[in-house]
Parts: sequence; C-alpha cells; structure tokens
Amino acid sequence: MTDFTSYQSPFSFRYASPEMRQLWSETQKRLLWRQIWVALAETQKQFGLVTPEQVNDLHAHMRQIDIPRALEIEAEIHHDLMAEVKTYAAQCTIGGGVIHLGATSMDIEDNADALRLRAALELIVERLGELLTTLSRLIRDQADTPLMAFTHIQPAEPSTLGYRLAMYAQDLLEDYQTLRAQHKNIRGKGFKGAVGTSASYAELLGEENLDAFEQTLSKKLALPFYPVATQTYPRKQDYTVLSALAGLGQSLYKLAFDLRILQSPPIGELAEPFGSKQVGSSAMPFKRNPIRAEKIDSLARSLAQMPRVAWDNAAHSLLERTLDDSANRRTLLPEAFLTADEILNTAHGILNNLVINRQAIQRNLATYGPFAATERVMMAAARAGADRQEMHELLREQAMQAWQAVQNGLPNPLVDNLCKDAALLSYLNAENIRELMEYEHHTGNAPRRAMALAAEILKTISAEG
Repeated sequence: MTDFTSYQSPFSFRYASPEMRQLWSETQKRLLWRQIWVALAETQKQFGLVTPEQVNDLHAHMRQIDIPRALEIEAEIHHDLMAEVKTYAAQCTIGGGVIHLGATSMDIEDNADALRLRAALELIVERLGELLTTLSRLIRDQADTPLMAFTHIQPAEPSTLGYRLAMYAQDLLEDYQTLRAQHKNIRGKGFKGAVGTSASYAELLGEENLDAFEQTLSKKLALPFYPVATQTYPRKQDYTVLSALAGLGQSLYKLAFDLRILQSPPIGELAEPFGSKQVGSSAMPFKRNPIRAEKIDSLARSLAQMPRVAWDNAAHSLLERTLDDSANRRTLLPEAFLTADEILNTAHGILNNLVINRQAIQRNLATYGPFAATERVMMAAARAGADRQEMHELLREQAMQAWQAVQNGLPNPLVDNLCKDAALLSYLNAENIRELMEYEHHTGNAPRRAMALAAEILKTISAEG
C-alpha cells in the first residue's frame, strides 16, 4: 500500500496505467538486473568459466527480490548495483561467487534500461494504435458532417468534422510510425566492460572468443548491441526516444487544446465526457470544465521539456563517460513514459466518448457559413459580365451589415439581403444566388481525403501489428 505520510510521485497512484508503472518499478529493474546476470553466467558456462550448478543456483533465486535488504547494504557501501549483487549472492550459496564476473555496472544497468525502453515503447505503440483505430472510426462516421472551420480563431469557410479529425490523426499516424521505428532500433550497450574495450572479458575468455561471447548474450537477451559503446550505451538513444515521445505529446496537446476551445459554450460543438456525478468547480456548481483535456495539455507541456535534459545528458557525457546523468535518468526515463502513457489513455477516453453537439455545429454553420459563400457569388457575377471590383465592394458592404446583425444576436440576413440587391440581381436571379449561397456543400474534396486517411491508418496498423 502506498505510504501517504511521505512524498509520493503522482505517477505512483494518480497517473499512468498499472502496466507502465510496473515496468518502471524498482522491483522490475532489479529483476532485469538478475536476469542479465543469469544470462551472463549461462554464457560464461559455455566457455567453461561457470559450472551448471552455479547457473542453476542463480536461476533458482533470480526472482527472490529483497529490496529492504539491498537498501540496507546500499546505505553502507553507497552503490546500488553492488548492493543488489551482495543481496543476490547471499541468497545463492553455490553460484553467488560468480555473479557479475568480468562485468562493469553499466553492462548490467544499460542493457536493462534498453530492455525497459523497448518494452515501454511497445506499450506506447500499442495504445497509440488503439487510439488511431478509434479516431479512424470517428473520421469515417463524420467525414461528411459539415461545420465551420476557423483560421486565426475566426470563422473562415466550411469544412467537415471528419476532415478536422483527420488533421489530428495524420499527425498521430506520423508519431506512430516514428515510435515504431524507435522501438525497432533500440540497442543495448552489450558486454564491453569499464570503457567499452572488452578488456576484462578478454582476460577471462581470450580475445578470439569475444565476438561469439557477445553475440550469444545478444541472442539470449533478444537485444541487439551497439558495435561501439564506452562505459554506457550512447546517450543519444535516450534523446531520440524522448524526442519521439515529446512529438506524440505535441500532437495530443493540439488535439486537447482545440477541444478546450470547441468545448467553450460560445462554440460548443465538441466536448469531453462529463460524468453524471462529476464536480466541475468547488465554487460554481454549473461549471463543466474540460479537465481531461487540460490534464493532457499540462502533462504534455512537461513532456516537451524532457528531451532537453536528455540532450544535455548526451552532450555532456565527456570522454568515455561521466556520472552526471545518473541521478536525473532515474526519474527522466520513467516519467517520460508514464506521462506519455497517461496522456494517451486520457485522449483515448475522450475520443471513445466524444460528445458531438450537432445543434451547435449547425448553429455556427448557419451563422457564419454564408460569409464564406460570397466568393462563389462574386465569381458567378463576374462570369455574367459584372465588374469584379464592383462586386467585391458590394459583397463586402453587405457582409459587414450582416456581420453587425450577427453581433447583435440576430440570425444572419446575408442570403436574403443579397437576393434583394438590385445591382446583383442585374447579373444573377434570386434562385441562382440562393443556390450559390448553399455553403454546406462548399467543402471541396475534404470528405474523400478524410476517408482516405482513415483507410490508410487501418492499413498501416494492420500491416505493422
């Protein structure tokens, strides 16, 4: 049970899924260390350095994690990995003496970190795929739903809800492909010793056996190794992974930010789900604050800063290694993934239960759509022989009058006013004008392109799944 008498990270109980928390737990880290020590001993057995009995003993006690005892030892020796070595060795009366033979700490820690990075990326990719599948369904369902598009946060021209959703989906599909590539490219340090020369292993095995030794370990751990590594794997790997996560955060940030604007009652077209017993404000009982979207933006804003720390860790890893990345990586790597996991899960919950207010969509379209159709009227009048500049001025004046009516809370009178304008009627009849002003159909090929993207998403996820 979580001890709330001492500081707890919100990621310990509030944010992220149980699966992601478990992956980055202290227990899982130490279990990975032990699995790597067992793999090392099994490989050394093949080269005659370790007996089968010693390997069996290590394997028998591999899952016997005793963090309280390891922390007691660490308090004395101030080295967390060696404290785990001593804890493990005390449990293994036969094999304890061969644990960590020839290795340096980062042979164990960095390969464990690489395994966790890969497993965490797998979880993120899987959940992003689920979110994209949900989004593609929404796009298909709403591909032909006309709405008012906005530029500069001002009403512009009609589009469709499906096409707007496709805008977010296209970004997220790129994130999906980037994160998939990162997952496939994860590499461990390998077993190269204190400065990456494999000198300690050469003493044990002979230089002629080093390639076979490391290849065997790579297969056992199902983890490719960097061909060149110093005391650590290149910290550039952390930077590229966190940059990909931050890219995902940016895409979800925009989606959530737009939703916050669209949920505001003056627009009111979309909204996140709001529970029947949910409290919006402690002071204002009527409030329906977009807390899920706000949480996404809050956490994504934090995630955006994390690649900077990873950049510094890589750039400041002087010569063969410095230790000034160690402390921040204890929180940096887990919290980057825990943050990405939480915003992904939150976004999926919103999209799964997205509230679409069709009445508000139609109201906004009826209010602002006619302005967008004036260009069609101008072109038709010009084709009929009117002076383009004169028509532009006529339509501008009519639009300004209609805009004032809208600002005063009245229905948009633009269509009716144009149908009564004598100068315009000398080129077009009222029926032509009304037909040209049918703004709901002024969405171009947006529905077709939205549907095409939805199909591409499903094809990509199916092919890579």
